[in-house]
Amino acid sequence: MMHTARSLIFTVALAAIAGPCLADEPFTFTLVSPEADMTAREITEQLYRAKAGERIDLSGRDLTYLDLATIDFKGASLARTDLYGTDFTGANLKGADLSSARLDRAVLIRADLSGANLAGATILRPTIYSDLSGQLADAPRFSGANLRGIKVQAELSGADFRGADLTEADFHPLEDRAGEGTLTTLRKNVAKSCDFSGANLQRANFSEAVLTFSRMTGADLRDANLSHADLSKVDFQGADLTGADVTGADLDGANLAGARGLDFVKGLDAAHNLDKAFR
Repeated sequence: MMHTARSLIFTVALAAIAGPCLADEPFTFTLVSPEADMTAREITEQLYRAKAGERIDLSGRDLTYLDLATIDFKGASLARTDLYGTDFTGANLKGADLSSARLDRAVLIRADLSGANLAGATILRPTIYSDLSGQLADAPRFSGANLRGIKVQAELSGADFRGADLTEADFHPLEDRAGEGTLTTLRKNVAKSCDFSGANLQRANFSEAVLTFSRMTGADLRDANLSHADLSKVDFQGADLTGADVTGADLDGANLAGARGLDFVKGLDAAHNLDKAFR
């Protein structure tokens, strides 16, 4: 059974706490986060009452641990909102403003964040898959999103980043040895089979990340840090790699055919399996 941060609803016999006189009537109570300053019901009511085109303002709120699964946020403002442990399974966050939001430990299974503004946000150790099999179809969608300067520590294999702005995004581990002094326990970010085609990855830091089988076709990777990353089977066709650092990266089976700026790539002679890449 998967443990999530959802609110727990229990129905018990009232007789257990109120005596036999009310034994036939059920008693229902809901446990919510003691930190959150709104309930899921209040948020749902605001969204329901919002007029067409109206964006409700939830910015700066504490919505930690709430069950907001499957909700259509209608482009709501969640800027600077604390969403630690919040469940967004299947939620529609298209076009929402999540700039500088805290999405650490959030549940993002099948969440749609296409076109959302996540500039300066953090996504540390989220839940991405519904079970241990790691179905890629469970991964969230970030196509066309603003992810400038985002900090990520996650297993995000299968995520859609097509056309997203990941300028200066940080996908590098937050510590040299897992479990020492920070929230993260993952040694590497894992983003296998992701689609970064057409994305802006200028100065993004993917050092040590596992990117096998990902698509980088037509992506802007100028001055990106790909050092010691696993780039095996990555498709770089048409990508701009000018100034990118691939020192110690594994290029086994990578497709560099048609990639631009190869003469200006840093550390290409220090990459692994360059002879097995397609050029």
